[in-house]
Amino acid sequence: LASVSLITALAALPLHSTDFEVHRNWLAITHSLPVSKWYHENTSEWTLDYPPLFAWFEYSLSHVAQHFDKEMLVVQNLLYTSPATILFQRLSVIVTDIVFIYAVKECCRSVREEKGSKDLLGHPFFILAALLLWNFGLLIVDHIHFQYNGFLFGILLLSVARHLQGRHLEGALLFTVLLNLKHIYLYIAPAYGIFLLRSYCFTEDNTDGSVRWSSFSPVRLVALGSIVISVGALSFGPFIAMGQLPQVLSRLFPFKRGLCHAYWAPNVWALYNMVDKALSVLGVRLKLLDVAKLPKASMTGGLVQEFQHSILPSVSPSITLICTLLSIMVMLSIWCRPRGARGFLRCLVVCALGSFMFGWHVHEKAILMAILPFSILAVESREDAGIFLMLTTTGHYSLFPLLFTAAELPIKVLLMLLFTLYSFTSLKKLFRGSLLNPLETTYLLGLVAVEILCEVVYPLSPWQHTMPFVPLLVTSVYCSLGVCYSFIRLYVSLLRQHGTDKHKQL
Repeated sequence: LASVSLITALAALPLHSTDFEVHRNWLAITHSLPVSKWYHENTSEWTLDYPPLFAWFEYSLSHVAQHFDKEMLVVQNLLYTSPATILFQRLSVIVTDIVFIYAVKECCRSVREEKGSKDLLGHPFFILAALLLWNFGLLIVDHIHFQYNGFLFGILLLSVARHLQGRHLEGALLFTVLLNLKHIYLYIAPAYGIFLLRSYCFTEDNTDGSVRWSSFSPVRLVALGSIVISVGALSFGPFIAMGQLPQVLSRLFPFKRGLCHAYWAPNVWALYNMVDKALSVLGVRLKLLDVAKLPKASMTGGLVQEFQHSILPSVSPSITLICTLLSIMVMLSIWCRPRGARGFLRCLVVCALGSFMFGWHVHEKAILMAILPFSILAVESREDAGIFLMLTTTGHYSLFPLLFTAAELPIKVLLMLLFTLYSFTSLKKLFRGSLLNPLETTYLLGLVAVEILCEVVYPLSPWQHTMPFVPLLVTSVYCSLGVCYSFIRLYVSLLRQHGTDKHKQL
């Protein structure tokens, strides 16, 4: 009841982001135009760029939307924001969150209970439910900023739960549906592919844990292939039949958008950009570089989509792909030593975080793809709980720039404080002791200083008008350090487990 009350209160706020117009436009496109024009329509700059299955999801919503306000379904009504339109969009997110709530219930059923106390509030399953249902990032991204991530992450978590329960075909089906709803989940597709091939298509292991090649089941491989092909055919089939597959793919993978999003996601490329900017400024100050010959965006434009590096080599999509693949190579450990569905879950988190760290044009919201599944491991392992607190606190704070108005400031600060305090106190009680070392604690306290600098000090400075991008830059770079650190710790822990398994076999 408290959750519903909070979400309803947030829905009533007269706040709406650009994504309201994005999804309103998609409702209009799918409702008003024939299917053949969905991926060609460009009246609005917010063209349809999700996979076809999500387009059909918008089409379904549009038939309910027409009972609220038919004008929102007119393609030419750009920036249309009637009260009825905002109400419908808010309600649609809340209703579709039912999928997320059910998925959380299934994940909680799969949690190991040995570390739980007799107190209900101290049980791992209760803590997990709170960490997922009250996840700060999901609350602000969906119910203030506005998107349907709860619905999508619900399908992901339900898929993970099915694998934890040994229901692998259901898990594969759910993930295939998810891929056809939002292609960003390609980030974690390698973890799914390797796990299902190793632990489902091969039915037995040797005594040393290695794969028994003779146990390969062609029937199971065909079953998996049938799921992928059938769902893909339902989603893309009509567009393939109309000869529009290249057009659809060009919308799904717009590589011309640049290395970084308008606000740099806190990853390796944010640090790379910062080093490049620092070197260019230093070069100009030392009169080693001619400012007139430097790319304008890198010196005076601040944070833009098209980023041309001044000193360091510019990064191409192929380079980011190579770096991403190298960063997730550790997931091959689930082929050598599967460690069950939890080994898969750990590799899924590494895969999501590696793609976030090195991917092309990564959105800051993609950090939730690692944080939410990692919550399951955080209530089962002391080491994972410590990494989780670092990642979730840093990752959630990196979402602050999404809510930039004065009215949103107290809301985001209060919600994050509540979630962070609960995360620290509940996990500390569960594992009976501190989970962070002094250096980690000091870094996280530094987020308070960053917030004061960005929200209080810098707006009062004379540089606010000449260099308005500095608060975003500081937030992105500082959070990048924490996310990178969390990724390295998680990576090392996975390597250590793999090494321990090999040692035991010896």
